[in-house]
Amino acid sequence: MRPYRSAAYDSLFASPLMKNKLAFAATVLATIAIAATFLAGYELSQILMVGATVLRWLAIVAVAAWAASRRSLTAWILVGLLAGIELGHDAPAFAVKLQFLGTIFLRLIKVIIAPLLFGTLVVGIAGHPDLKKVGRLAIKSLVYFWAVSILALMIGWFSITISHAGDGVHLPAGASAEALNAAPHTASEIITNIFPENIAKSVAEGQILQVVVFSILFAIALILVPEPKRRPMLVLAESLSETMFKFTGIVMLAAPVGVFGAIAYTVGHLGLGVLLPLLKVLATMYVALVVFVLGVLLPIALVLRIPLRKFLAAITEPVTIAFATASSEAALPRAMEQMELVGVPRETVAFVLPTGYSFNLDGSSLYQSIAIGFIAQAAGIHLTISQQVVMLLTLLISSKGTAGVARASLVIILAVAASFHLPVEPIFLLFGIDQLMDMGRTAVNVLGNCLACMVIARWEGELSESALLPQMSSSVK
Repeated sequence: MRPYRSAAYDSLFASPLMKNKLAFAATVLATIAIAATFLAGYELSQILMVGATVLRWLAIVAVAAWAASRRSLTAWILVGLLAGIELGHDAPAFAVKLQFLGTIFLRLIKVIIAPLLFGTLVVGIAGHPDLKKVGRLAIKSLVYFWAVSILALMIGWFSITISHAGDGVHLPAGASAEALNAAPHTASEIITNIFPENIAKSVAEGQILQVVVFSILFAIALILVPEPKRRPMLVLAESLSETMFKFTGIVMLAAPVGVFGAIAYTVGHLGLGVLLPLLKVLATMYVALVVFVLGVLLPIALVLRIPLRKFLAAITEPVTIAFATASSEAALPRAMEQMELVGVPRETVAFVLPTGYSFNLDGSSLYQSIAIGFIAQAAGIHLTISQQVVMLLTLLISSKGTAGVARASLVIILAVAASFHLPVEPIFLLFGIDQLMDMGRTAVNVLGNCLACMVIARWEGELSESALLPQMSSSVK
C-alpha cells in the first residue's frame, strides 16, 4: 500500500532548493566513493580506462545490431574489423592466439585461385566467337584495354612508391624478404620461370603466372578446335567458372570471422599504430584514381575529340550506381543504354562493354599495384627493377577475366603475394577498408569502359557529331 505523503512533503522535495541539496549530496557521495576507491588501491585513470573500454564494446555491439538489421556482408566485415582491433588492444596475449582464424580463411581463398583463373580466362578468351568474326574491332579493343591497364598499373605503383604508405606498418621481414630476394634476377631466368613445366606443380607452389600462361595457351588451343568438339570443353569451363563464383561467395561468408582473427592477431602483435597507414593508403588510392582520370582518360578523350559534355551527362548515372553499390555489374545495363544514346552502335556496345569488364578494369588494376606495393613496404622488402616488372606483369595478366568475382581484387592480390612469398598480414589490413576502396575503383572501372566504347567507335568511324546531337536531344526530351 502506498504510504501517505502530504502536499507539503511533495512541494518540499520538488522545490529548487531541495533539488540543489540533493545534487550536492550526490556529489558528496560520489567524492566519498572515489576516495574509497583510491584508498582501495585503484586509480581514477584506471576506472576511466575501464569505462572507456566498456563504452567501446557497447559501441561495437551497437554496430553489430545495425549489421544484423542490414544483413550485409560488408557491415559484418566492419564488425569483425572493429572487434578485432578492440580485442587486440585490450587483450593482446589472447588476441595473438586467434591467428588460426585468419589462416583458415586464407587457405579457403587460396584454394579458389587456380580453378577460378583457369575457368574465367578460358571463357573470356575462347568463349567470344566475336573475336574471330569482328577481327579488327577485337584487335583494336584489346590493344586499347592492355595499353590503358598498363598505364593504370604504373600510376598505382608510382603513387605507392611516392607515398610510402606501407612504411608505417613495420612488419618483420624475416623469411619473407629472404624468399623473395632468392627469386631469379636475370632476364632469362625470369622469362623461363613464367612458363610451367607441370601445371599441378604450379598450382601446388602457387605460381600464379604459370597458371595464367597455361590457361591462355589452353584457351587459344581451344579456339582452334572445331565448334562441335570445342563446345563441351567450353561448357565445362563456363560451369567451372560459375561454380567458383558461387564457391567464392560461400567462402566470403567467413570473411568477418577471418578478418576478426587476423586483425586481432595483427593489433595484438604490433599495436594500434599498425592501423594508421591505412588512412594513408586510402588517400593514396583516391589521389591516384584522380591522376589516372585526369592524366590518362581525359587526354584520350580530348585527342580523339570525344564530346565531353555529352559523355559526362551519359555516364553520370552508371558511374554513380557503380560507386554506391561497388558493383560493375549493377551499372552494366544502364551503361549500355547510355552508350547507345550518345551514338555508339549497338553491336559495338555489345562487344566492347562486356569484353572490357574482363580485360579493362582500370581502377582495379591501379588498386592492385598499390596493394602489392603496400605489402612489400610493410614487410620492409626492397624490390629490384626485375622483381617489380614481373609483379606488375603478373597483376596485368592474372586480373583478366575476374570481374564477376566478389572481392576479386583481394583474391588476385593474395595470389600474387603468395607467388612472391610476401606476408599476408597487410592483406587483412587492406581487407578492413576494402569497401571504401572498392567504391572508387569500381566507379573508375565503369568510367573507363564507357570511354572505351566511344574510343573504339571513333576509331571505327562510327561516332560523329551529327549522330550524337539528335539522339541526345531526344533523350533529354
